[in-house]
Amino acid sequence: MGESDAIRTLEGGLATAMARAGYSDISGLRRLTGGATMESWRFSAGGEDYVLRRAPSLAFMEGRPYGHDVEAAVIRAAHGAGVKAPEVMVELVPDDGIGSGFVMRALPGTPDPKAILAMEQPDQLLREVAGDLARIHSLDPARLPASIPTMDYAEGIAGMRQQFEDAGGDRPIIALGLRWLTDHVPDAATPVLNHGDYRLGNILAEDSHLTGVLDWELAHFGDRHEDLAFGCMAVWRFARYDRPALGLGALEDYFAAYEAAGGAPVDRERFRFWMIYRTVWWALGCLRMASFWRTGQDRMLERVVISRRTSENELDLLLLLEEDAPAALRDSKLEVLPDDATCQETRRGEAGFGEIATAIAEWLATLKDKVEWHDRFQLAVARNALGMLAREDRPFRRPVTDAGLCADIFAGTTNLAERDLLNELRQRALQKLETDVPKYPALAVARNKWTGED
Repeated sequence: MGESDAIRTLEGGLATAMARAGYSDISGLRRLTGGATMESWRFSAGGEDYVLRRAPSLAFMEGRPYGHDVEAAVIRAAHGAGVKAPEVMVELVPDDGIGSGFVMRALPGTPDPKAILAMEQPDQLLREVAGDLARIHSLDPARLPASIPTMDYAEGIAGMRQQFEDAGGDRPIIALGLRWLTDHVPDAATPVLNHGDYRLGNILAEDSHLTGVLDWELAHFGDRHEDLAFGCMAVWRFARYDRPALGLGALEDYFAAYEAAGGAPVDRERFRFWMIYRTVWWALGCLRMASFWRTGQDRMLERVVISRRTSENELDLLLLLEEDAPAALRDSKLEVLPDDATCQETRRGEAGFGEIATAIAEWLATLKDKVEWHDRFQLAVARNALGMLAREDRPFRRPVTDAGLCADIFAGTTNLAERDLLNELRQRALQKLETDVPKYPALAVARNKWTGED
């Protein structure tokens, strides 16, 4: 089925669904960018704008703790309690013929992290975000679906360990994170509703005000510190690595605003546990994207490219874990790594793989003004993928995987205090990220910290 056929099918199914809500005249349907798992489509009906959220395939709903009906019920409850959640208009049914999902009224504001981080009053937005989280965490469980799961911390770690083994069980930095989590499981806290994915990219803002919170598919009952920590991960701070609270400000201001809005006092040690937990979780989530593509569950280009973002999380995880290493090791410096000029071979004769990838990327750049909406996003993803191939086609690369080392870490026979493991993993993390995402903000921070280079 071509793209135009797919859009016609969606329009027909949406018309049927929206008729149940009393609306007609579907128009302007277009795919929105972003979304690591679910699709989002914007359209108009009856003179107003709406967003369809749906699974790209029914296989994506397999193994999930609940379906879109429960997610929609959670959003309705949050919206009714004054949380900046959208209004759910109608849920899809099988007879609509367009899969699983629901339609929401479109909210004002932008989800673009770059635009949000450029707003004039980030401190104001941070206070509103903290207050919104406090309201989410105060939602009455009796008003929420009974099928929402409650997280068991140890079971969560065990599940991630299985994901790790399923993905090859050979990434040492992730193994260190899993071992650390196993050794530092906190006592269970009184569970509250967690949004589960509260971060830049899933919030809407306009004129330094919070206008919406999206993507509730990971909502569950658990430790409030998990929600507080997730948005503070380096990967979700984008260009503002220097602002540890969601890229908007200082952690102390974030915690103070959360507590002032009715949130319980923040425990800094529990906050760190969940920073490490969620960094491991997202590293494994990125790895899993490749399996979606390989099995045919979703052959979108984003899947294979997101899988390479594992290297972002590995570097962030090592920065977190090395805080527990002996001071002498933490303060040690790596030898300055050779730059691309000294790493590149002088090629003669036929073009190499990296040169071919670069040539294709340069040609794709000429098409930018000829495509729009999701196709333009896909074009940018394709150019990023070709850049990875070009950078990987160079000598002197250290191995990224090491199943034997992972086994030693899990057995407790080696850790960051042993031999020169910390600096060896630092070298690997820098090299891998320089290949995959050389513009990742934490890379420059880590390089300066570990080598002394600006």
